Amino acid sequence: MTPGADSETAARRRSRELVARAQQGEPAAFEQLIIEHSPRVYRLLVRMLGSASDAEDVAQETFIKAWRALPRFRGEAQFSTWLFRIAVNEANRRLAREARRYALPIDDATLQIPDLSKGPAARAESAELEAFIALCVSELPPEYRVAVVLRDVEGLTNEEAAEALGLELTNFKSRLHRGRMAIRRRVEERFSE
Repeated sequence: MTPGADSETAARRRSRELVARAQQGEPAAFEQLIIEHSPRVYRLLVRMLGSASDAEDVAQETFIKAWRALPRFRGEAQFSTWLFRIAVNEANRRLAREARRYALPIDDATLQIPDLSKGPAARAESAELEAFIALCVSELPPEYRVAVVLRDVEGLTNEEAAEALGLELTNFKSRLHRGRMAIRRRVEERFSE
């Protein structure tokens, strides 16, 4: 095993231990789970909802639902995958209630494209491409956007992301491919001039 795999295994083991303690009624263990998982849940929700304040509200709703449902969590999936599924469902409920789609600003560093260039002109061009890709992701239909965000931004495997969305693996891969192709087409159109 590689050192990264060892740390990932340790993190999963720690998460399972915290879940078990939380299921036995230890609030401090659940608080630790919130601390560890809230940044990724929040980033996902900002991308889905387009609003930091809406993302905060839905993140709170997500963790409340997770706490209430924790006794029913069987551990068949990773806790993070289960939590993402709750977050996606809560975000979809919010979007359905509001019946409108948002353009999503993605202004954090999670979509940064590495700058392998030398000069300021090339760095400026890379920054422009990065900003344009973020815009493209924000304008995807929600079902493609969440697939791209879970896989390419949050780094879930195809299987984990499919499970988080409650989709068959082939359906998830289809949404991911369509989202990526839509982004690619727009980037090619924009930068082939």
